[in-house]
Amino acid sequence: MTGFGNTGNLPIAIIGSVSHTADHPFGPGCHREGIAYVSFAQWVAVLLVYTLVYHMMEPPMQYYEIVGEGNEIEEEPQLSNFSRPLLQEAEWPGMADKETEHSKTPFIARIFASISGSSQNTFPDIDFTEEGGISGAGPSSPKSLRCLAEPKVVRRMRVVAEKTPIQHVLQPPTIASLLAIIIGMVPVLKAFVFGADAPLSFFTDSLEILAAAVVPSVMLILGGMLAEGPNDNALGMRTIVGITVARLLILPCIGIGIVMLADRLHLLVENDQMYRFVLSLQYSTPSAILLGAIASLRGYSVKEASALLFWQHICAVFSLSIYLVVYFKLLSYI
Repeated sequence: MTGFGNTGNLPIAIIGSVSHTADHPFGPGCHREGIAYVSFAQWVAVLLVYTLVYHMMEPPMQYYEIVGEGNEIEEEPQLSNFSRPLLQEAEWPGMADKETEHSKTPFIARIFASISGSSQNTFPDIDFTEEGGISGAGPSSPKSLRCLAEPKVVRRMRVVAEKTPIQHVLQPPTIASLLAIIIGMVPVLKAFVFGADAPLSFFTDSLEILAAAVVPSVMLILGGMLAEGPNDNALGMRTIVGITVARLLILPCIGIGIVMLADRLHLLVENDQMYRFVLSLQYSTPSAILLGAIASLRGYSVKEASALLFWQHICAVFSLSIYLVVYFKLLSYI
């Protein structure tokens, strides 16, 4: 909840508001550049969330009651049917239909940790026969010979990678963003799609009409998420305050130092203040709403994620206003 911030909804709304002022603080055409930077950052963040964060938010072993054969695992009660679509479908369309075999189980813990004294019937079995050549593959099998020399840790990491639901990355917004990046990088394709005389200009004109409704739409999604409020959760006040302070106070200060150091080392785009503004803004936003959807998919800590998102976004109303003033002051001196 601390490491991954809102890289899409809030930055798009903020840049749209800042760039449409009369004085154009980042020059003419800054809105197009800012949206391009935010879109690319959001595309990278989605890849990380669907892969790395998906495993980071795996339910811990202690969440499951290790009981004898014939007993079921007691799972955390989910949110009401009224609030579940707000949490799931808004940020991850069709997520409820894409649950994998290991989405609600401590999959990585079973691979990398030895479970002693626990009932094997409690958890789904992980088939290592193909990887290790223990059974089903003769000594002359190429797969057996290949895996016999494979280190155990590497084999387990490969199993985790194979079980990662990479198909979740291939959502329509992710595919559209990737296509947009490819088209924008190839001059021939860009001239064919964009421009007043482009053959597909009628299509891009229609997309611009739809794009005008993006900011109010994402604000409605954000409002629907926060409408659930700080539900009853197992987090203490110190945990909530600690995560909020780390995300909204410590990380922005670190981000200012990183951006200024990178600028001094000439690692950033020269004379592009919008680029620096977007980089700084990435450190200042509250946690990503998609983390709540991942928690819902995992079936663990849904109420806790909802409460943290609520309080962070409430505090971000004040913190973001302050940081925007700070960033404008700093960018005027850089």
